[in-house]
Amino acid sequence: MSLIDFTILSFSSLFVIVDPVGLIPTFLSITQGNTVEERLRMARLATLTAGGILLVAALTGQWIFKVFGVTIPAFEIAGGIVLLVIALDMLQGRRTAVKATKEEEAEGTRKEDVAITPLAVPMMAGPGAITTVILLSSRAAGPLSQVILAANIVVVSALVFLILRIASLHAHRFSVIAMRIAMRLMGLLLATIAVQFILNGITSAHLLH
Repeated sequence: MSLIDFTILSFSSLFVIVDPVGLIPTFLSITQGNTVEERLRMARLATLTAGGILLVAALTGQWIFKVFGVTIPAFEIAGGIVLLVIALDMLQGRRTAVKATKEEEAEGTRKEDVAITPLAVPMMAGPGAITTVILLSSRAAGPLSQVILAANIVVVSALVFLILRIASLHAHRFSVIAMRIAMRLMGLLLATIAVQFILNGITSAHLLH
């Protein structure tokens, strides 16, 4: 895989799995009792926290394989299935329980500060996003690819904050229907990426034997 292909794959995968557009309704709901300034502060802290967690996942992905004796093909297949489950939920226009359960979202509405939980974890840096980062790290061919992955994590985190900032300042302008349509489109893209990860895993497993 060329560096350009890896850059496009890593950016699109991360952006789609974090799903900042689909995050907007939940973000506005659990912060409905907060001021615009408080929303911006929580969005900033949440994106910094989530970005840091994903960077750590990118750095420790290979170590996890060695410690648990997991092969990359096995993780690709399992990770692809997890992403496919999330994608199917997105195609139905709903936030998946893999990212956050209804109980976690309900608890968020009762908290004064939702930046760390449930906003950063598990909504932004949940099992799906961490799995995606580790999968991408396993596909990185050399140090430069790892740098590109880290850079894309930072870029996606910045974009998520920008989108949440716009949502905080102009909450009344967001159409639920438009966001559902965007979520379904990103769900379709994520499903394609998930299937590709599964196919890569099957192919790699076959070559190992």
